Parts: sequence; C-alpha cells; structure tokens
Amino acid sequence: MRVIAGKAKGRKLKSVPGEGTRPITDRAKSALFSILGEDVIGCRFLDLFAGTGQVGIEALSRGATEAVFVERGAAPLRTIRENLAHTGLAGAARVVRADVFAYLRGEPEPFDYVYIAPPQYQGLWAETLQALDARPGWLADDGWAIAQIHPREYKDLRLENLLLFDRRRYGGVMLCFYAREG
Repeated sequence: MRVIAGKAKGRKLKSVPGEGTRPITDRAKSALFSILGEDVIGCRFLDLFAGTGQVGIEALSRGATEAVFVERGAAPLRTIRENLAHTGLAGAARVVRADVFAYLRGEPEPFDYVYIAPPQYQGLWAETLQALDARPGWLADDGWAIAQIHPREYKDLRLENLLLFDRRRYGGVMLCFYAREG
C-alpha cells in the first residue's frame, strides 16, 4: 500500500493491525483518481470509515486543500496519524474520532468529495448514503459521494437528493458515484 502520485508519491503506508479494515487496491485507487483528475486540486475531501487513511492521503498528495478523516477505532486512528506524519501531509488534515453516523448528524459543512468505505456486508454504505441524502449539505453543489463496496453488496437505493450516475468495477472493488440532483 503506497501513495501513487503527487507530493508524497511512492511513500509506503502502514496497514491497520488485525482484520478490521479492507484497504482499496492500488488498481481501484488509481482508477478513482484518474476519474477525479485535476478536480482533486483545491478540493475538500471527507474520508468516512477512513481505516488507514490512504484515500484521503492520496487526495492530499494530489493537491486537495483539506482532508477530514472520520474513524472511531483506536488502531485505525493511530495508523491514520502515523501515515499522515510519514507522508508529511498532516498539516492539511483533520482526524476526527467519531462514529460516522454521529458525525453526519452534526452541522453539515460542504465537501467536494465524500468517500465512503465501511466494513463489508453490513449495509453501512447504503445507510451512509441515506444519511447524506437526508442532509445533502455535506456535499458541495457539484460534489460527489463515492462508495467503495464489494460488487455483491450493490443494490439500488431510494434516494431523494442524491443520484447514482456511475458504477465502476475493479475486480472485488466496486465504486459507486452519486451527485446531488439538479
């Protein structure tokens, strides 16, 4: 697991000890940031269920202005902080120890990208999208919510304010892209 491009290119990232996280593959992460392209420069990035922090760190390395990492576990929080220090990107990061759903009940602040990568097979990706749908102020007007799931987890969601506009599969990783309607 490493940073693929940008200021911290090539830096290796630590994994969270144990089996509680599922890091994105380099192939899927590379594809994701190819899709985001230059739009990541100057963006605000919210990494929910942040795990190792590698997706938000990649965004910072590629020029995001700020990344907020939300995680509740002590080991993942320690790993995120170590990875931010190792990459030299901690200055543009905010690490929040919180349950994602409690965090999303707080005062919304708009992000350009909200990345959702919860533990698999618990329906948490859908629950998170429903929470964002209920409070769309978490997304900037032209912002995206991106869910990382296993392809077998996918199901259509009934959402009022968010619209699925793309799905991409990279082996055992599916990325689902949602934007605000209108």
